[in-house]
Amino acid sequence: MKLLHVFIVTLIVFFTVSCKTQQKMPQYLQDLNDTIDKQVAKATELTIQKNDVLSIRIFSQSTKPEVTDAVYNLSVNSDAPPNGGGYLVDAAGNIELPQVGTIRAEGLTKIQLSDLIKKKINEKDSVLVNPAVLVRFQNLKVTVLGEVKKPGLINFPGEKLNILEAIGLAGDIDLYGLKNNIKVIRDHNGEREIGTIDLSSKDVFNSPYYNLIQNDILLVEASKVKAKKQDQDVFLRQAGFILSIITAMAVVFRLFQ
Repeated sequence: MKLLHVFIVTLIVFFTVSCKTQQKMPQYLQDLNDTIDKQVAKATELTIQKNDVLSIRIFSQSTKPEVTDAVYNLSVNSDAPPNGGGYLVDAAGNIELPQVGTIRAEGLTKIQLSDLIKKKINEKDSVLVNPAVLVRFQNLKVTVLGEVKKPGLINFPGEKLNILEAIGLAGDIDLYGLKNNIKVIRDHNGEREIGTIDLSSKDVFNSPYYNLIQNDILLVEASKVKAKKQDQDVFLRQAGFILSIITAMAVVFRLFQ
């Protein structure tokens, strides 16, 4: 029985020490005290990347748009998504547009691509009157992994998404996730870069990773608290097993005393 008492005291000491050493987890924007603090939001204009799917529609003031405009709006791209009208930016960064031909799209914004298409149409076609080109992204998405409640792919709810919105769509960071060391993996101009962002700081709004771009990957790391809890769980399972053995031995000892 003395061994059992020693074992129980050891358990109590272990949990007392471990509870004292746990650190307080950082919260969102915890150093933002001024509720009227105003900062200029930095808008991020998305640029077109390889494998983007674009919706491109061409309109004009022609008297017969069903004839003149229609030939420009035929999707000949076999890789278009089921909802139609999409043009895949191929591995070379180009799209193939009916009546216009091959256009280099990678690296351009929607407005730049629209202006380029209008320029090429005006060079080839004198029938269209004041052509207008509407370009939209169709497959914008980011990936959120790690200590969130719903990890996986997240589609942009529009054409703009910031990191707080992405975390919200992923169900929020769970109890053991680090808010002050989020990793953002980004492909930029053919090169992969990895940045970190601190969601507990008001400076988060100044980070180049606050506004996300297509195909970003967010990694939410687990805190040391989770690792410690896992160690405690393992210890508890082992302790429970040992305690059951000690109890059984004590019962047997009493029977044969």
